Amino acid sequence: MRVRPARLNAAIAGLFMAGSACFVLGSVPAYLNAVGGWVDGVTYVVGSVFFTSASYCQLVQSQSPSTTAVDEVTQHQPVRVRLWGWLPHDRNWLAAVVQFPGTLFFNISTIAALAHNATAAESDRYVWRPDLYGSVLFLVSSACAVLAVSDRFLSLQPQSFPWRIAWLNMLGSVLFMASALASFVVPSTDALLGAHVAVAGTFWGAACFLVGAALMLPAWRRAVAIATAASP
Repeated sequence: MRVRPARLNAAIAGLFMAGSACFVLGSVPAYLNAVGGWVDGVTYVVGSVFFTSASYCQLVQSQSPSTTAVDEVTQHQPVRVRLWGWLPHDRNWLAAVVQFPGTLFFNISTIAALAHNATAAESDRYVWRPDLYGSVLFLVSSACAVLAVSDRFLSLQPQSFPWRIAWLNMLGSVLFMASALASFVVPSTDALLGAHVAVAGTFWGAACFLVGAALMLPAWRRAVAIATAASP
C-alpha cells in the first residue's frame, strides 16, 4: 500500500479534529437539550469512530519512517507504508500503539451508552468500565508521547510544536480521566458521581485534543521546511 506522506498527515489531523469536535459538541448542554439524548449519543459514537480512524492512521505513520522523513518534494511522492510493525524501543510507536486500543474502548463505551433503561450496574459495566480503560490508555499514550519529544518528562520546550502537541494531549487525557471517574453511576441513587465534572472534563479534554490536532498541520510544515533546508 502506498500513500503520500503529506496527505496521510493531513488525514490524521483532520480525523482527530473531527472526532474532538464531536466530543466538544456532544458535551455542550444546549446541544443535548436541542437534539435529545439519542442524537447526542450518536454524536459521541461518530466522534469515537473518527478517533479510531485517526489513531490507526497515526500508528501506520509511526511505523513507516518513509512517511515522516520527507522534504518539500518527497512529501508529495507516494511511499510504501507498513500496516503492521513491532517497534517497542520507539516511543512514538509506543504512544500510537497504546492509543489505538484506547480509542476502541471509547467505541465500546459510546455505543453502549445508547442503550436506554440500563441499570446502574449495567451502565458501570458496559459504559463506565470501557470509558475508564480507554482513559487510562490515553494517559499512558500521552506519557510516551511526552517522553518521545523531551529528554526529561518536565522539560520546557514551548517553541517546539511536538512538545506543545504532546502536552495538550496529556492535559486532554487527564481531563478525560477526570470525566471517566466522575461518570461512575452510584447504584444507590442511579446518578453520576460527579455530573458537572464529567461534562466539563469531556468538553475541555476534547478541546485540548482539538487544538493539539490542529497544531499537527503547522508542525508538519515546519518539519518539512527544516528537512528541505538540510537536504543537499
